[in-house]
Amino acid sequence: MIRVLVVDDEALIRTGFQRILAAADGIEVVGAVSGGEAMRAVREKRPDVVLLDIRMPDVDGLTVLGEIRRLREPPVVAMLTTFDMDEYVETALRSGAAGFLLKDTDPDALPLAVQNLARGGTVLSPKVTRTVVDGYLSAGTPERPPKALDRLTGREREVLVLIAEGLSNAEIATRMHLSTGTVKDHVSAILTKLQVSGRVQAALFAQRAGLLAEGTG
Repeated sequence: MIRVLVVDDEALIRTGFQRILAAADGIEVVGAVSGGEAMRAVREKRPDVVLLDIRMPDVDGLTVLGEIRRLREPPVVAMLTTFDMDEYVETALRSGAAGFLLKDTDPDALPLAVQNLARGGTVLSPKVTRTVVDGYLSAGTPERPPKALDRLTGREREVLVLIAEGLSNAEIATRMHLSTGTVKDHVSAILTKLQVSGRVQAALFAQRAGLLAEGTG
């Protein structure tokens, strides 16, 4: 079972997400709380995935994200927003969020997004994916040392390309005939060597470096 915690300041949103996810096979909603209750719920409920409102009146969603990311074994976090382009999205992605969802996401797509997050994938709502990528590829991402990619082994470059294509760890393992544990080790090494905080940044790094156009070489 995938354990999910929903954090939002609006009771209607919390209830709606909870009902949609509770009806899906393989998903258990372990809590639906406001921002002020978020960290206690994360520590007590130990969710696998947290859906976190990016803007809340009682506590800033980015603050909660930072606290979650500092945990020894943090859950996967996807940010929730009502806007097609929220100015906080870039900061959230840089802080290690695994993506973000609009609150009006199709109910049928929500369980699939949670399953993808739990498998180690990333989620970006289709309405804003292009805008986010364009922002990173233009002025959003600071320049990296030219030798950054040279730090990666050939196998790590292959994994990086598949991350950029949106594959989860399990899907990468199947594609490359590796164990999921080995893929996780490769992903960890990639994030460290590229000095990025999450898969989304690694994927955008790969796009900016032209790896998707040139393949793995």
